[in-house]
Amino acid sequence: MKEIDANPLLLKSFNHFSLQCRSVQESVDFYTKILGYVQVKRPENLDFVGAWLFSYGIGIHLIQSEDPDKVPKKTEINPKDNHISFQSESIDYVEKKLKEMAIKYLRQRLEEGGIYVDQLFFHDPDGFTIEICDCDILPVIPIAGAIV
Repeated sequence: MKEIDANPLLLKSFNHFSLQCRSVQESVDFYTKILGYVQVKRPENLDFVGAWLFSYGIGIHLIQSEDPDKVPKKTEINPKDNHISFQSESIDYVEKKLKEMAIKYLRQRLEEGGIYVDQLFFHDPDGFTIEICDCDILPVIPIAGAIV
């Protein structure tokens, strides 16, 4: 039987993800003011408008779309859509803050083996889905043969 290499590319960690934006500044404002990211220096030789943000050990690279009207704007919040997820100490507090900021969101609860996970989903200015959850209470159980 062939042995599976648990780290065939010798990866160390997750570094960043990139998002195309209608307005880099509007997205910078959202990610810094709503999610607590910090704008960091990006290489000066990049020849396009963008911004780099960092927090929680994860970078976000925002890229100004060359044709902002072609960035698809999603209005319906779909938990099964592409999204990033953040853990929170208090889902109720997050929900209160989203209400205060008039940010439309969807709340749902997941049950797994008597454990309940609360999730809040909402969009960034370009319609990219953000999830805030208390998912860390779910145990990480490897499928047979997999290494976590």
